[in-house]
Amino acid sequence: MIPYGRQDISKADIEAVVSVLQSDYLTQGPVVGRFERAVADIVGARYAVASNSATSSLHLACLALGVGPGDVVWTTPVTFVASANCARYCGAGIDFVDIDLKSYNISVSRLSDKLRAARDSGRLPKALVVVHLAGHSADMERIRELSREYGFAVIEDASHAIGGSYRSTKIGSCAFSDITVFSFHPVKIVTSGEGGMALTNDADLARSMARLNSHGITRETAEMKQEPDGPWYYEQIGLGFNYRMTDIHAALGLSQLSRLEEFLARRHALAARYDAALSDLPLVLPWRDPRDYSGFHLYIVRLNDGDQSRHRSVFEKLRANGVLVNLHYMPVYRQPDFQQFGFKHSDFPEAEAYYATAITIPLFPTMTEPQQDYVVNALREALR
Repeated sequence: MIPYGRQDISKADIEAVVSVLQSDYLTQGPVVGRFERAVADIVGARYAVASNSATSSLHLACLALGVGPGDVVWTTPVTFVASANCARYCGAGIDFVDIDLKSYNISVSRLSDKLRAARDSGRLPKALVVVHLAGHSADMERIRELSREYGFAVIEDASHAIGGSYRSTKIGSCAFSDITVFSFHPVKIVTSGEGGMALTNDADLARSMARLNSHGITRETAEMKQEPDGPWYYEQIGLGFNYRMTDIHAALGLSQLSRLEEFLARRHALAARYDAALSDLPLVLPWRDPRDYSGFHLYIVRLNDGDQSRHRSVFEKLRANGVLVNLHYMPVYRQPDFQQFGFKHSDFPEAEAYYATAITIPLFPTMTEPQQDYVVNALREALR
């Protein structure tokens, strides 16, 4: 069986985790801070807050930006549900902007049109969650321009994109956003087992996320409402959560981070090999902007027709032959829990076209060329 993604755990990774297990701190020790600093330094952000998942980090980002009841947050429909649920956790509404069929990211032209209509109706978004699908950056410069024109915050859901860049600017630098979130789930580019991180250049947002990450508690005298009773004193100054990352997870993430460039180079080499091997098949292959550098978390192909029965047949044939393809993603508004909000499939024609044709084929750093050849041959056979 060849999965669509797989982690690569080295001896050094194992030793890093064992070192923490043998130390005085399994959690709330020094390793989380070192991991946060290392990621911030790599991407060029000032502050980083590690958490137990990217879902938690997205929730923290929304809370820190003041998202709450009466607000609405927009995102792309072609994403994992966490990109939308983070707003709902805050009591806010959610809406979607259709995708661009070349990049599969949020369509800037449709975003612009929707913002004009929203301003006329008095229902502009509080924040926009921009997803860099498969590791390819959305058009952040134009999105930032729109955010300034219409007054909404920007959260980059860069769960697929650590190590990537947009116009020579590292994704995660927050040059075009208020907060960027990374994921360290096992199938992502680097893993901490489970984990996420929110990055920002805003000191107030960083303090707010760090406090919310740990029960809403502060030990900073300047933030306290009362005089401290003694050196043991701390205050819960707001309702927070226990979203903290452990030192065990941070140790794995920090060790993995040392191989980030190696992982990315291998992903790009495999993607280029797929490009050549699949070029004669009736498929739409991944597009990437030559001005950017993708994290290439996923390699998504699309059948070049909209025959949904054929789409399912190809998918099932590949799985039957041991190629564990996936589909990233079923449009979020199609989920039963989102149908209560009255979204119509016809509102998002590009997302529907994508959903009817997209298949994620295996791509991971330890994938061998014989394994890749097997995938190519299985796909060729399934399309016959």
